[in-house]
Amino acid sequence: MRYGRRVALTECTLHVPAGRVVGLVGPNGAGKSTFLGLTGGLLTPTSGRIAVLGHRPGDGAAQLADVAFVAQDAPLYPSLTVADHLRLGARLNPRWDQPYAEARIKRLGLDPGQKAGRLSGGQRAQLALTLAAAKRAQLLILDEPVASLDPLARRMFLQDLQEFVAEVEVSVVLSSHLLSDLARVCDHLIVLSAAHVQLAGDVSSLLAGHSRVTEGDGERIVPKPDGRPVDLEDLVLAYMAGEVVR
Repeated sequence: MRYGRRVALTECTLHVPAGRVVGLVGPNGAGKSTFLGLTGGLLTPTSGRIAVLGHRPGDGAAQLADVAFVAQDAPLYPSLTVADHLRLGARLNPRWDQPYAEARIKRLGLDPGQKAGRLSGGQRAQLALTLAAAKRAQLLILDEPVASLDPLARRMFLQDLQEFVAEVEVSVVLSSHLLSDLARVCDHLIVLSAAHVQLAGDVSSLLAGHSRVTEGDGERIVPKPDGRPVDLEDLVLAYMAGEVVR
């Protein structure tokens, strides 16, 4: 994917199995939002090809119904109330789960009559997340979904996400800078850096296939199991910094 002369993603070859909760990480400018935009059908690749659930992203009403996307700024209609958004969701989505949406709004303490433009940043994010989850799509794409949430609300969302994934067959791609949150909920990992995929695979396999070793006066993370175990945060940071000796 290019923007003029700037390369946003290149040599981005990977396959994500269905039913996974995928953590997408990388430094600012690494191509995460571009990757999510391509996956959600908001962008068209400059070259190469991408298939989501076996089809080109955004290719027809059926494919659109299978994908739910929440952008980082949680876009809503400021003049519509919370209840209006739920009614709109019911009109636009063939598998809309109204009882789930109403129950989550009630649990969050959101006023159904409140206009979205008067909600706090955290409340808007929670409403957007509710709309995406109630769509009952096969793929849920979340671009920094907890960035505007306080720690308690973030924990509640992650718990809801785990319960939601356990309840229905859904795949999730979750972009976040909060590695501790990803470690709690993700079982698959993609690390982007310098417009390339640096690492991709199931978290358990990646951790088992890397170790920390002592070399000279320092320590390094290497892609082999002979050494001391590493945690997810150390592994991600090492790949983002280009410190892993292949």
